[in-house]
Amino acid sequence: MKIFPIISFLLPGLFLSQNIPSDLKKIPEIMDNTELLYPFIVPDKKYTYWSVFRNNLDPDKAIIYESQMPDFMTINDPAPEKGFFQKCLGEDCFSYLITCENGRSKYFSTEQQLRDFIGTVDNLPEAILIANTYGYTVDSSDKLGSSYKMDDAFFYLYLSKNDLGKREFSFITINRKNGKLSKF
Repeated sequence: MKIFPIISFLLPGLFLSQNIPSDLKKIPEIMDNTELLYPFIVPDKKYTYWSVFRNNLDPDKAIIYESQMPDFMTINDPAPEKGFFQKCLGEDCFSYLITCENGRSKYFSTEQQLRDFIGTVDNLPEAILIANTYGYTVDSSDKLGSSYKMDDAFFYLYLSKNDLGKREFSFITINRKNGKLSKF
């Protein structure tokens, strides 16, 4: 009789578990760190300069990624009070982008603005950043949270999402042309 509880526990898991298609590849573990994805962004527009910062008062700790800055440029604008990937209140809690176009600086400080900055999704790091703006993350400890494939039109991703403290795995697609995300 002791085997009945074990079978009743395992049987639903066999039928309800998600199967990952064999043609999907594992996302490299390094891509579970958002800060390492920014150098791979190919912006949709041509900017003289762009950089990603975290809200930190120490300028050396604030820079996450910086493109080639022209010698003649200095940005003295105050940092925004909120940004994308908001984790907390206070220092080191969010990120934001600064660009320079036609001699003027512009901030990108929301998830939608980051998606607009990326525009066309050129590579896997950009697809992961787009997914991150919707709360999906790479969970490199589980293939259900870190698999992908791509074709000319879409990125197909299995990623993780924490919803009220509960981890959920999802299959999503990201349109490469417009960055639109769909969940299945």
